[in-house]
Amino acid sequence: MAEKRNIFLVGPMGAGKSTIGKHLADELHLEFFDSDQEIERRTGADIAWVFDIEGEEGFRQREEDVINDLTEKQGIVLATGGGSVISKNVRNRLAARGIVVYLQTTIDKQVARTQRDKRRPLLQNNDPEKVLRNLADERNPLYEEVADYVVQTDDQSARAVATQIIEKIGL
Repeated sequence: MAEKRNIFLVGPMGAGKSTIGKHLADELHLEFFDSDQEIERRTGADIAWVFDIEGEEGFRQREEDVINDLTEKQGIVLATGGGSVISKNVRNRLAARGIVVYLQTTIDKQVARTQRDKRRPLLQNNDPEKVLRNLADERNPLYEEVADYVVQTDDQSARAVATQIIEKIGL
């Protein structure tokens, strides 16, 4: 039997990693994981609380540990946190342990998709659009560096994007 392959989704907040990842996992009959949800499950607290208590540095260490554990599995779809690619270790593990798909989206779509979400600590300020632009400047080159494939998510349903990923990967 052929070895099961992993698919790792990277991209900014609001790109649709979790939603698209669930559809992708369903279509391919793979197990789905979301690194943020796994951090919450392990800590028994939400991401905002982890940020408040441990700061971004503490959160990023937890994220790196969770992604290391999850990427050792076989036959999964993993939606990573938007900032996980900051870590060179995370980028190396993703690249070595599966197929990496960068879900690309515009700042306008990110703003629209995240404006009511109170669970995103980095956006709890007076100018979330500016924060998203700054994050894009920092992170987009890292998403591109680690990606095997790039898929635009703006004007497609999650199911359509999942289908496009399956076609691109050739599964």
